[in-house]
Amino acid sequence: MRLDPVTLEIVGNRLSALTEEMCLTLQRTSRSLYVKETADFCCAFAGLDGGFVAYPRGIGVSGFVGLNVLTAVRAAGPLEPGDVIITNDPYRSGGLATHLTDIQLIEPYFHDGELIGYGWAFIHCSDIGGRVPSSLSPINDEIFQEGLQIPPVKLVRAGQPARDVEALISANSRTPEANLGDIRAMLASLRTGRERLSGVIAQHGVDTVLAAQGDLVDYTAGKARAALASLGDGTYRFVDYLDDDAVSSIPVRLSVTATLRAGDLHLDFTGTDPQVAAAFNIATLGRPHAWITTRVLALICTLDPGIALNAGLIAPISVTTPEGSLVNPLHPAAVGVRHASANRVNDAVGGALGLAAPQVLPAASSGLVVPVVVAEQRGTGQNVQVLEPMVGGTGARDGSDGVDGRDSGISNLSNNPVETVETEIGVEILRYGLRADSGGAGRWRGGCGLELTFRVLGEGSKLLARGLERMCFRPWGVRGGGPGAPTELIVNPGTPRERRHFKIDVLPLEPGDVVTLLTSGAGGYGAAYTRDPQAVLRDVQRGVVTREAAARDYGVILRDAPDAAPAVDVEATAAARREHPEVAAAGPERQAWESVFDTDTVDRLVAALFRLPRPARGPRRAAVYTAVLGELPDGFPRTRPSAEQVGTARRTLDDEISALEKVMA
Repeated sequence: MRLDPVTLEIVGNRLSALTEEMCLTLQRTSRSLYVKETADFCCAFAGLDGGFVAYPRGIGVSGFVGLNVLTAVRAAGPLEPGDVIITNDPYRSGGLATHLTDIQLIEPYFHDGELIGYGWAFIHCSDIGGRVPSSLSPINDEIFQEGLQIPPVKLVRAGQPARDVEALISANSRTPEANLGDIRAMLASLRTGRERLSGVIAQHGVDTVLAAQGDLVDYTAGKARAALASLGDGTYRFVDYLDDDAVSSIPVRLSVTATLRAGDLHLDFTGTDPQVAAAFNIATLGRPHAWITTRVLALICTLDPGIALNAGLIAPISVTTPEGSLVNPLHPAAVGVRHASANRVNDAVGGALGLAAPQVLPAASSGLVVPVVVAEQRGTGQNVQVLEPMVGGTGARDGSDGVDGRDSGISNLSNNPVETVETEIGVEILRYGLRADSGGAGRWRGGCGLELTFRVLGEGSKLLARGLERMCFRPWGVRGGGPGAPTELIVNPGTPRERRHFKIDVLPLEPGDVVTLLTSGAGGYGAAYTRDPQAVLRDVQRGVVTREAAARDYGVILRDAPDAAPAVDVEATAAARREHPEVAAAGPERQAWESVFDTDTVDRLVAALFRLPRPARGPRRAAVYTAVLGELPDGFPRTRPSAEQVGTARRTLDDEISALEKVMA
């Protein structure tokens, strides 16, 4: 360390405050609903190595602290004062952009002609072109369908706006005015950062600021290693699933093996399925990317709440991500709905580390982020808006229930005010609240999911809801805790025109249609029949657990007291709790799936697939699963198979894998 601790603390706090002020500038001057209300944006200060030296703690997207701007900077060519780089290309930016609707700006900061770091800002724009309104759809199979790809180029050259670049971006968007307004807000935030950094230099000197870049990151890296070292050494594995790949009914497997050694953590994703011909791939480029390390950063910050947010958090983390897999796809794989897979990575990493630290890690969160988008025609243009970024709750942990209706697993987006939504888009919000009985039962209850119900008012409206997940494989509980309720999407519920949907692309809606989205609840922790009956009573009084579920899931029988308030019937509860029903912690669907597709057998399948040429992997994988699923009842795994069907399917799976292995021998 080159600086004394007092100076380092002062400069570090000054730089962190600088990033917070950048974020406030961006939010207050932005144009689109998803930026100014939902807060899907962030700003940071990067050092000369491209890693973030200072990152905001209380505003903006929390999970991108591990990103690096250097690949994009080098791709843009020589820089001078007044330049600003723009990009949204995940592959050409080195993973800085994670899908095309995330627009990145980078400004080199100079002092007396010397480069001293970079300001960074990003926003999620409403639309960047492509096949569908809002650009993102799960069934896109190439990044070319997802919108305009902007390689790292200069948006501003020596202080002069590049009007040709602005015109190109505007011509390729359904919402050009909103995009341009948000870009100008980002430019304002970068200017704020530059001005505040000049003030830090004026007070402390440029040499101190440069020295602080390395010292701050190194200090955080040391604290991060110390936090991870407290878990002890060991190797732990966990497998989880996406419901399907949106173009078939075949689930997508995510596997992670976590190895802890003296404060270092290696995440090995060997066993994860090949990249898919859909938009769920995560472009990590083989690096410890933000989308696959977010849960580790959250764990480190839990173990050491006072740790600073900067690139030092990822210093102890290394990864193995097989090339051509879901977590390291090759161009031009689609990546627009990468957040669905990132949620499942979060759950798998949390499951593996939970084996190392069961008193620290929670059960599975609801495991989804669903930006509910309505696109409508307005005059000669289109209005494309995110009504709400729908999430669920957090998993229960030892000693604490999960949080209801909020999950910052991969971001900390805000909900949109109903009044603002109804002003910006032609809908009427009928209900927005917690979903009763959705949290996994347990000694500690999983957090509840949410319900959003709205009526469509305008002609020609379309619904998009990317990120729909946990509709089949439920958020798992631990140590006897139950799973959360699955996600549901219903149009016109309770009417003759009721329709239930799974993953959707673009769903046309008529005036008067009512849409209800029920997000999944989170997993419970510990056996439900050991939960304090008074805690169950409070849940019933709050409306998050019904009386029927209190009896069914917790063995708590309530009676009406003389004042009409419910009370626990102690004798009836004691009698009910003598029976202990078996709980499938991951849900009956996963239990059924793994009765056929067990871990060791699917390891063989995935290994054999990766020995095939990359273009052949997806089709061969689909052929194997189709052959096996043909032996199972329609609707499997939601439909339980007989023991005979399971035996036949397992033999078919073994035959298919053996044939594949012989071909590759």
